[in-house]
Amino acid sequence: MKKGIIILGSSNSNGNTQKVTSYVSKLINYPVIDLKQKKILEFDYEFNNRHDDFHPLIITIVENYDLIIFATPVYWYTMSGIMKTFFDRISDCLTIEEETGRKLKGMEMAVISSGSDKILKKGFHMPFLESAKYLGMDYVTDVHCWIENETIPDVVKIKIDKFIKAIM
Repeated sequence: MKKGIIILGSSNSNGNTQKVTSYVSKLINYPVIDLKQKKILEFDYEFNNRHDDFHPLIITIVENYDLIIFATPVYWYTMSGIMKTFFDRISDCLTIEEETGRKLKGMEMAVISSGSDKILKKGFHMPFLESAKYLGMDYVTDVHCWIENETIPDVVKIKIDKFIKAIM
């Protein structure tokens, strides 16, 4: 079994995306890192932010895991702001943390999205796909989920089962 981690990027640590993430985590026994609980500052060309939580987190990820699952709600047809900030900070790994950036190459990436619509708009996954390609990562798969009456519907659980089979 691949060693993986789930990165939860939601403005609500107890929202619908967390419900889906928790469900997946229990099925595959992957730890979840909640970006809302970390201090990750926006990208800075002068790298004055290098003492926040990003560098220790990305180093831990590349040194201990083979697969990163990014879990994000759909906000305004794209990933959450906190997830976008995390992706922006990967730029640090191309300049001041090049050794860490090189370790991303060959890792796998998957995406869990969660939203009120049952179908994503075309192009939602493009930033993930292109980032994986640019970093030399293997984009494995994705799944879009939603919650009904505070629970994960059976149709979504079936989609999650297919997602899990694809990442294993």
